[in-house]
Amino acid sequence: MAKRSRQQTHGGTPATTALTQAGIAFTLHPYEHHDDNTHFGDEAVAALDSDPNRVFKTLVADIGGHLVVAVVPVAKQLDLKALAAVFGVKKATMADPAVAARSSGYVVGGISPIGQRTPLPTVVDSSADDFPTIHVSAGRRGLQVELAAADLCAVTKARSARIAH
Repeated sequence: MAKRSRQQTHGGTPATTALTQAGIAFTLHPYEHHDDNTHFGDEAVAALDSDPNRVFKTLVADIGGHLVVAVVPVAKQLDLKALAAVFGVKKATMADPAVAARSSGYVVGGISPIGQRTPLPTVVDSSADDFPTIHVSAGRRGLQVELAAADLCAVTKARSARIAH
């Protein structure tokens, strides 16, 4: 059973607000973030003692001057060619972290695919469908949200495709 009320005890984020407003069930998983750790996904996996294929990282990419969001498992890498193919362009590159933070309204390491300041076209790796629920950033370092992949796709208007290897 999802616990929507827990967001108040953690101050809420644009991500949790968007989920609540959409009526989507979710569970928050706070953990202690260590400022010296810049491997944010690995830190979340370890803190949650979870499968690195079930915890997803949010990456912002540039496809010909347009930003897009890719959501892939921590255990895998984003396949930029596959991402470009999803959007029908020849090339995709990783966005500058400062640009990603500015566009999303979140800090690097806490970028959530949900509730971004500027909603961007989003693709969730289809491996998310292998699990009843997945974890993504809830909008700040040290806070993950667990929800169904279908609900993530619904709230972000994402499409599902194989974009990780």
